Amino acid sequence: MVKNYPPVSEEYLKAVDKCKRRLRGLIAEKNCAPIMLRLAWHSAGTYEKCSRTGGPFGTIRFEEELAHAANAGLNIAVNLLAPIKTEFPILSYADFYQLAGVVAVEVTGGPDIPFHPGRPDNPKSPVEGRLPAATGDADHLRQVFGNQMGLSDQDIVALSGGHTLGRCHPERSGFDGPWTANPLRFDNSYFTELLNGETEGLLQLPSDQTLLQDEHFRPLVEKYAKDEDVFFADYAEAHLKLSELGFADA
Repeated sequence: MVKNYPPVSEEYLKAVDKCKRRLRGLIAEKNCAPIMLRLAWHSAGTYEKCSRTGGPFGTIRFEEELAHAANAGLNIAVNLLAPIKTEFPILSYADFYQLAGVVAVEVTGGPDIPFHPGRPDNPKSPVEGRLPAATGDADHLRQVFGNQMGLSDQDIVALSGGHTLGRCHPERSGFDGPWTANPLRFDNSYFTELLNGETEGLLQLPSDQTLLQDEHFRPLVEKYAKDEDVFFADYAEAHLKLSELGFADA
């Protein structure tokens, strides 16, 4: 879809660049890339294309949305980011949170993801229940990512590779453990671990395993496990789409 990005001032662009530097420092110091990526994803992933509601428009800062079950623990990310946000009042929360996700991938060695500023802040949170479930099967993933958000099978598998970062916490999701041996490095090891089968100390959610079971998802898993460069290119494309759902559509 052709994007019609709104114009922003030179002052705004300078603030974006300076904010990126501050975010790099925070994420490197606190080793908080995984939760920053989760914040950006969960902010954007509420978009519903039919009603054109939800999406990456800053509402995840509201207590109502942070209280959604799928967002357990994301108040930590919001609080970590708050001091930096006060330094850049010109930036919308919508841009700020998506910028944090882009920097999280960059700082951990992942691909460079284009960032287009100009997202407005929405004053109203979306209803609960729009984010994908960890126990979801292929039909569930396609319903949420495809029918709801408008993303493709390739986007689903590529975005799943973001689980190379971070771990599950039982008090937040009911699951425990990292997906990969180095949860602070963005690489294609999520896919190689999936193909290796269950490994002691590493996690595979039902929604991860369904990528192996589905005839359309599995070839993508195999492709990304074999070629990290291909994964990085497809991930960057999918992340960009996710971060711009409902934004600047022509």
